[in-house]
Amino acid sequence: MSKRFFLAPHPARVLFPALMVLALGGCQTTTLDDVTGALGGKSETAAKADSKPDMDALRERYRAKPNDPNTAIEYGRALRDTGQRAQAVAVLEQAVLVHPSNKPLLAGYGRALADNGNFQQAFDVLSRAHTPEDPDWRILSAQGAVLDQLGRNEEAQQYYATALKIVPDEPSVLSNLGLSYVLQNNLPRAEETLRRAHERNAADARVRANLALVLGLQGKQAEAEAIVKADLPPDQAAAKVTALRQLLVKKQQQQRADNK
Repeated sequence: MSKRFFLAPHPARVLFPALMVLALGGCQTTTLDDVTGALGGKSETAAKADSKPDMDALRERYRAKPNDPNTAIEYGRALRDTGQRAQAVAVLEQAVLVHPSNKPLLAGYGRALADNGNFQQAFDVLSRAHTPEDPDWRILSAQGAVLDQLGRNEEAQQYYATALKIVPDEPSVLSNLGLSYVLQNNLPRAEETLRRAHERNAADARVRANLALVLGLQGKQAEAEAIVKADLPPDQAAAKVTALRQLLVKKQQQQRADNK
């Protein structure tokens, strides 16, 4: 897993390398896509349950036709979903060299690059995966997530706004937008946006995790833990609560360091 930690001097590195650990649960590092799944991957638990049984067959299909774009996309997605990020990049990069104009392939490659921490390259590749004349809201949202990783929060919010014009009140986009506000330390607006996402898809574990994150950052610990524990087995709930508490401790430590 990437070693991008939750706390760092720049505010964008304080939270956006954290879009992903609560959703994964049990990770030792706290990364942005691990908490939120901003780039559209599965949670680790779901990935292991859904993708692992198919990996051998997918691997054989890929070896038989390594340059087939559909096979590369499917295999690359499975590699991402099972945490094999560098391998996903390698598979999709090879396919893109053969099919440089295949937009679905470019979209998958861009997401894999972002998963692997190659944010500027990911943004450049995602920009080739659709056109202004035929925009894809999922790619717009992924571009916003990458820009937030790069600390370009206002630009990111423009991409989310464009995506929301295509799919008004889409929970996954609202979730990313809410976390973008968190990066700017605009916690009330972040909470408002994440509550909207939660109202529209309360069943999404990542949306719940993100809402819990922003509530916890505002000191609303009891409500945050109640959301984290919803609909989860006790062991998974305990792991997520522990991860949330670790995020809050790190934030408090950073605040004390900044005030010195």
